[in-house]
Amino acid sequence: MKKDYKSLIKTKESSDYEICNKCICDTSIPGINFNSFGTCNYCELQNKMEKDFPNDEKGNEIVQKIVRKIKKNNLGREFDCVCGISGGRDSMYTLYYLKKVLNLKPLAVHFNDGFGNPVAGENMLKGCDILNVKLITITSDWRESKDIRTAFLKASTPDLGTATDIGIASALYGVATKEKIQNIFIGQSFRTEGIAPLLWNYLDGKYVKDVMGKFGTKELRNWKPHDPGFNLGIKEIFFYTVVKRIKTIPILYYLNYQRCDIDILLKEKMNWENTGAHYFDDLYQSLMTHVLRIKFNIDRRLFNYSALIRSKQMDRNDALEKVKSKYNIEDPEIIRLCLKRLGLNEEDFKTIMNHAPSIFLDYKNNYQIIKLVRPIIYVLSKLNFLPSSTYIKYFKCGI
Repeated sequence: MKKDYKSLIKTKESSDYEICNKCICDTSIPGINFNSFGTCNYCELQNKMEKDFPNDEKGNEIVQKIVRKIKKNNLGREFDCVCGISGGRDSMYTLYYLKKVLNLKPLAVHFNDGFGNPVAGENMLKGCDILNVKLITITSDWRESKDIRTAFLKASTPDLGTATDIGIASALYGVATKEKIQNIFIGQSFRTEGIAPLLWNYLDGKYVKDVMGKFGTKELRNWKPHDPGFNLGIKEIFFYTVVKRIKTIPILYYLNYQRCDIDILLKEKMNWENTGAHYFDDLYQSLMTHVLRIKFNIDRRLFNYSALIRSKQMDRNDALEKVKSKYNIEDPEIIRLCLKRLGLNEEDFKTIMNHAPSIFLDYKNNYQIIKLVRPIIYVLSKLNFLPSSTYIKYFKCGI
């Protein structure tokens, strides 16, 4: 039976609408709940993560232990780790930190799917040149990239970033495998971004193939270890993490990462330019933001700003004021550009927007299997063979 997305949320117009008294997460987020003090489960989750991933001296000790092992296992090699970059603040600081602070030998990897922000592109080129870091750009097959994006728009689910998420992860795994590198660093921070609910960002190879089978126009290329394409299901993840023993480390989890300070540092050290908004290193985010707001009543700033409030980088009242207006990333000209690149005219887009909202559970997926192997995913996340956020998202931010 098809799930009704709107029945899973409550908007400001609902009589039982509720908002957290600590952050700005509210009942428009599926699966949210509140304790007797009116504090949401996402605040409680971040409190726990603060303890699990300290960013003080203890966190530094964890980082130094990781670094010592990487250096010991890669003596004499040209590269000892892969760093995924997009040109945005988080990834460029991660690259800077690896090279200049930890004295590692990173290989920078960027996934290009045809929607990159030119400002972010310049940031990558300038940053890698200044740091003397080699940059590899993995460019997707445009026909596949276009097809998977259009298919997910037609599937009418909130997972509109699936193509980008798979593409980035596959590019990093593919390069790491080819170069025989076992450590991938990613620029992700729960203290500044939060963790999105599972219904907003579900990643599962079987689910992707079902959506593509129903709404795509061509089959995806077959998977190859060095060239995964858009194939990243349970088997592929098992190969990269268990067989190849590739670890993914969110290094920012252990750092006292203050965005305003980082902006200044990057401008001074790497001639970095702000793209104008978080996530705007990818122009497709403009179209995504518009569709999510109109069709699903989703404002991703709720969990982004809430994370900043909890880490004392944003005032709650300021955040509440900001979300009263549309996010500046939602630029009409860029939205039209994205639709043009996808080959969708105004009538096509109108039809897509009129489709009733769905969720991943309306399609074939591996969710039940994923729940069965929860202990395994927990261990792999603890050991960094999977990003720590993987376990949290699937089992702490579910429905």
